[in-house]
Amino acid sequence: MSLPASFDADLKLGDDIHVVDFISDIHLSDSMPATADAWAAYMARTSADAVFLLGDIFEVWVGDDARTRPFEARCTQVIADTAARVPVWMQHGNRDFLIGADFAAATGARLLADPAAVTAFGRTVLLTHGDELCVDDVPYQVFRQQVRDPAYQRQLLAQPLEARLALAARMRAASMARHDEPVTYADVDETMAKAWLAKAGTDTMIHGHTHRPGTQVREGWTRHVLTDWDLDRPQPEARRAQVLRWTAAGFARIAPEQA
Repeated sequence: MSLPASFDADLKLGDDIHVVDFISDIHLSDSMPATADAWAAYMARTSADAVFLLGDIFEVWVGDDARTRPFEARCTQVIADTAARVPVWMQHGNRDFLIGADFAAATGARLLADPAAVTAFGRTVLLTHGDELCVDDVPYQVFRQQVRDPAYQRQLLAQPLEARLALAARMRAASMARHDEPVTYADVDETMAKAWLAKAGTDTMIHGHTHRPGTQVREGWTRHVLTDWDLDRPQPEARRAQVLRWTAAGFARIAPEQA
């Protein structure tokens, strides 16, 4: 599929970029204020020279016309303020796939293709939200094929904002009903992941989506899985938020307040 001109497919970061941050799966929602506040503080404070938001930054995004609502307007301004200081790139996730050109124009963030190869510090990494690689989740893949179709998106966005918000509220209610239940997320398909890496000419992948944070070194390839953010859990031990930082020295996982 050809990409709109507003999308960056492959990037080579300049020599002025010394620190690069990656985050995903923040699931911003006015029902999770501690998480939203921590994310906003990180975005305002980070010392990174470039920030990559690899999908599911929002719990749900019903269209760029929603950005004037109070919570969405606040988040839009946070990204705009960060993008005024350092370059910010965004990939779509399975929950915010309707982020479009108007949002990018309002924030100054660049939309990033999925997958996308990024080169810095003499090496290339492949970035993806990760959902397309979870082929074992067959119901989701059927859903993904439907909602990523441009004709479907045009039809959805043609509905009044209030109708889309009502749909999002029903989806959120279903999600919150499962919030305290154990959830097993599908993992990426190894064969497909390695094929993507081979095509990109690299052996390193960064992705989110699976809520299985950690770095895995396999024979011939490495993947850095980003964590989701949830600082609204009542149990302190269940809360988590993390930034993956890339420098010439390699990769490190740091707390948002240390960024």
